[in-house]
Amino acid sequence: MVLDMSLDELFDQFDKLRVLIIGDVMLDSYVWGHVERISPEAPVPIVRFDRREFRLGGAGNVLLNVQALGAEAIICSVIGADAPGDQLEQELCSRGLNCDGLIRSKDRITTIKERIIASSQQVVRVDTETDKYITTDERTQLIAKAKELIPTCHVVIFEDYDKGVLSKEAIAEITDFANEQGIPTVVDPKKRNFLSYQNTTLFKPNLKELREGLKLEFDVDNPTDFQGAVDQLKTQLNLKGALITLSERGVFIDFNGEKTQLPAHIRKIADVSGAGDTVISIAACCVALRQPPSIIAGLSNLGGGLVCESVGVVPIDKAQLKAEAKENL
Repeated sequence: MVLDMSLDELFDQFDKLRVLIIGDVMLDSYVWGHVERISPEAPVPIVRFDRREFRLGGAGNVLLNVQALGAEAIICSVIGADAPGDQLEQELCSRGLNCDGLIRSKDRITTIKERIIASSQQVVRVDTETDKYITTDERTQLIAKAKELIPTCHVVIFEDYDKGVLSKEAIAEITDFANEQGIPTVVDPKKRNFLSYQNTTLFKPNLKELREGLKLEFDVDNPTDFQGAVDQLKTQLNLKGALITLSERGVFIDFNGEKTQLPAHIRKIADVSGAGDTVISIAACCVALRQPPSIIAGLSNLGGGLVCESVGVVPIDKAQLKAEAKENL
């Protein structure tokens, strides 16, 4: 059953949602400085430190987008019992995000991506991370936390960055439980677990991920060829629906018997970083409120384009999204 509501009512209903985000949450570190000379040790610039800033990365940006829509965002993940983990938890809490599903592990390091920036130019990025799967014990804890939280939530987002929090076993058990509870599951996949998301509600790969995940070449501009790839995806994973982001071509949705492709809106693109996180957040909230495919795809398409007008990774502006939705949907 689809809930019939106006855009005003829909945006008001976002405020009543609880959204569980399960996956890889990370810490982004930005070091700003300036260059005055080249190192005598190697032909590289010496960056003189000015300031440092920490931000939420990975699934953290989905949390911020869900929160920006007005919903309560709850993280369920495994991070290290280390100093970056302390910083990450502090960043989550300082933003008023729910950490009831956060698990700290002595056997795992927290993913931190450190960018060194001088005169607005990124000089180098240093990634401290592991992509090993969490231990059996940690997986048991993760599944238990998810099962504890799912009955209190309206939708589950799997936010997979191939860093090891999500595995085939965890995905299957959590999805089965969510389906038993009647809670929809929305997936932002990566390559390693691509074919593990069986029986989920809405699956959102981009074009590259779709090709690599299915190991299939197709002509996206040929409707029959492209629809064949989407049909194969839905059949292979037994999906209720698929939302494919097509970059400058817009988005395509095949869900609840409706198939729609919407063109991208003409915009002045500043930075595409984080657009997929915005799309999955909007789509999940719309799925939770049982909106028709046209609204799910339309709002997601608008939101993904809007954040591309800003430099850097920024969450969606709810008021701006609502204003554009009233003009365009």
